[in-house]
Formats: sequence, C-alpha cells, structure tokens
Amino acid sequence: MSLQMIFKCIVLTCALLTCSIAAGAEQTILTLQAAAELAVQDNPDLAQIQARAQAMAAIPSQEGALPDPQISINAMNLPVDTFNIQQVDMTQVGAGISQAIPFPGKLALREQAAAFEAEAASQNVTELRWRLLSEVKTTWWLIFYLDRALQIVDQNYDLLQQFVEIARTKYEVGEGLQQDVLLAQLELSKLLDQQLILEGMRRSAAASLNALLDKPANEELRLPEIIDLQLPTLKQETLLYQQAEASRALLESNRLGINAAQSRLDLAKKGYLPDFTVDASYGVRANTPSGDKRSDLFSMNLSMNVPIFYAQKQAKEVDQRTSELMKEKYALQDEWNKVRSQISQGYTDYQRAKDQVVLFDTGIVPQARQTVASMLAGYQVNKVDFLNLVRSQITLLEYETRYWKAFTEANQFLAQLTAAVGKEEIHE
Repeated sequence: MSLQMIFKCIVLTCALLTCSIAAGAEQTILTLQAAAELAVQDNPDLAQIQARAQAMAAIPSQEGALPDPQISINAMNLPVDTFNIQQVDMTQVGAGISQAIPFPGKLALREQAAAFEAEAASQNVTELRWRLLSEVKTTWWLIFYLDRALQIVDQNYDLLQQFVEIARTKYEVGEGLQQDVLLAQLELSKLLDQQLILEGMRRSAAASLNALLDKPANEELRLPEIIDLQLPTLKQETLLYQQAEASRALLESNRLGINAAQSRLDLAKKGYLPDFTVDASYGVRANTPSGDKRSDLFSMNLSMNVPIFYAQKQAKEVDQRTSELMKEKYALQDEWNKVRSQISQGYTDYQRAKDQVVLFDTGIVPQARQTVASMLAGYQVNKVDFLNLVRSQITLLEYETRYWKAFTEANQFLAQLTAAVGKEEIHE
C-alpha cells in the first residue's frame, strides 16, 4: 500500500471518529421533549401507579363471578358394628355438590363497582403522568435559567476585568483613583460568589431532574443553548375551564368514584334480599347379601338466608354507602374548585411573566446596554464616575438575569397550566 493510500485511510478514520464524537455530543444534549419522554418511560413512581391500575383491572371479573362450588363425598347410615355397606338398606356412599347463588343483580353490581374503581385507577395514572410532566418541565426550565444566569455572570466577569484594566491603566498614568481599581475587584469577587451560588443550585436542580428520569443523581446534564423564544398566546380562561372539565383525569377519576359509590349503594339496598344455596347429592347403595338390587338415591336441597337482623346490618350498610356517595360528590366539587383556581392562578402568572419578557426584551435590557456603553465611553474621557459605570454594568447584569427569569417562569407556568387543564392544546 502506498503512502498516499495510508494517508487517505488515516484522514478517513479521523473524520469518522470526529463524526462519532460529534454525534455522541449531540445525544448527550437533553431537550425538553426528550426529558418528558424519558420521564414517562422510566419514572418508577409512575410505573408503580401503572402496576396498581393493571392489578385493579383484574378485579371486576372476580367480583362478578359466582362463588366456587363445593364438592363433597359422604357415607350415610353406615353400621358401626360391622361397617358393612350391604347390611342396612339405607346405607349409601355418595357424592354431592353445593353452589351458592347471590340474589339476581348482586354480582352485576359488584362487578360494576369494581369496574368503575379500576377505570378510576387508570385515570389516576393519567393524572400522575401530567403532574410528572409538569414537574419535569419545571425543573428542566430551572436548569435552563441557571445556565443562562451562569453565562451572564461569566460575560460580566470578563467585562469587569476589562474595567479593572482600564481603571488600573488610568491610575498608573495619574488619571484615575486607586479606589476605582479596588471597587472593580470587589465587584469581581461578588460575581464569583454569585457564580458559586448558581452552580450549587444548578447541581441540586440537575439531581432532582435525574431522579425524575430514573438516572444517577450525579449524571451530567447538558441542555440546548438555542431554543425557540416565542411564547404562545393562551386561549380564553373560560375555554380552559371547559377543556379541563372534559379532559382533566383527576375530575374523571372523581366522577368514576361517584359511579362506584352509587353501585355500592345499590348493592347495599339489595342486601335485604336473600341469597340462595343449591345442594345436590347422589347416593349409591350396594345390593343386599342375597343379591337383591337396591336403588340409588338422589337428593336436592334449596336454602336461603333470612336477613332478620336488617336493622343492625343491612340498614346500617345502606346508611354507610349513602354517606360514602355524598363524600365522593363533595370531593368532586372540591377538586373542581381547586382545578379552576389552579387554572386562574396559572393563567394570571403566565400573562404576567409574558408581559415581563416583552418589557425586558424590548425596553429595559436594550436601554441598560446603551447606558453601559455610554457610561464606558464617558469614563474613558473622564466624564463619568467609575462608580456609576460599575453600577450601570451591575444593573445590566440584573436586568438580563431577570429577563431569563421571567422567560423561564412563563414556560414553567405554561407547563403547570397544561397539567391543570389536562391537555396540551391550551394556546391559540
């Protein structure tokens, strides 16, 4: 193989390795959508509730089935002196079967109540999924904000270092004051302190998000640096109420709880009616010692319970189930009031945060940047005090941070509002 071919192979191998590394780097970036998908797939708390719902889905058919029949084998009228089955005419060896039969309608009501409860458990899975997504998105946006805040601190640290150099140069040529240099160094130290605080918060938020994604708490998380900065326009608040009433899983779970309680009440009212037991047995008799044939015997019995203690038992159960039904109805009304409150609060918070984003983006931050640029130009020609220059830069840092804080809060409120409605389509 020629040297030229070897060189081409080396170049190609390096290119492939570079592409692989780049692809791996892209895979480590955790987008908001990827975080949501991972949480739904891997969160152990959600998996636990799903397993419970699957277990409850197996209950209705059990509740609707008849009790297991009982099979018996017996020997009747067997003489104890000889134990000879041919000695006495009434001696017989047989088998029987017994079946308990609840009064018609009871099994159907039991199955119906269990089916409602199983469906309510399924709705609880949906509700928990929405809450999980809201928590994941809220934490993701917190990390996003902390990353932006750390970038702003880094940028301002570089700018303040430039201010220190300018102040030191002016001091060395006799045009500045030593206190200007010391002031700039103090602000640098403050930025370092702020950076330490933000990094600690970032590690804590990353650990929380990793826990939600079922990952090691110390696993490194990388979020995208470029995202869509457009905030959507929400539908009218009354429309969000209507959507929540129709789609919020928590409310549907409560409605199913009411249906289950009603079925339990109907079942309790049937408790005044008797249940039945049917018994059937077949007895085989041996021939007489002289060879005469004896007929086999068949027996059948129908029995029922008599609810004579209905005042202490059945009537009290009806009272119990009636109270449980009222409890479920009150719980639904209470949850509906809470849902409307959550929607109104989230709606107001989102609109406020969105307005702040627009104000900072179009007004305050650009004005603060112009002020810093003007102050810096004035300081360089000794027309602006160094303290005012530093203050203007710190103010710009604060406004830029508040812009990202407002943007993050708007997206967090949007995630919480989506969970409160129980539907993604909440904006126009």
